[in-house]
Amino acid sequence: MISFKKTKDVIIEMISREENLPAVKISAYIAERVNYSYGYLAALFSEITYTSIENFIILQKIERAKQMILTGDLTLTEIAFRLNYSSVAHLSSQFKKTTGLTPSVFQSIIKKKTSQ
Repeated sequence: MISFKKTKDVIIEMISREENLPAVKISAYIAERVNYSYGYLAALFSEITYTSIENFIILQKIERAKQMILTGDLTLTEIAFRLNYSSVAHLSSQFKKTTGLTPSVFQSIIKKKTSQ
């Protein structure tokens, strides 16, 4: 159970840091930090959460993208780069799949709400 919590903590810490995500394979990064094989961690994670590590990472990245959009300091291109997306289109696709909105629509809704 400790390895599950540590896995979750490593993912959250990795995605919430201010600098860009590590340019290494995320599975290798997690396995090294938790000190277990990625296969073991992935099986344990999905057994406990009924979702994959990959899906959890996507959800965390989208939450981080929302925070970055809310601060308004970065463009969508910069946000995509910081979160290791291959393109803004890839970020937008995952964002829409997760939230039901594109990042641009989310951004405009936030702007409207803050200007009222």
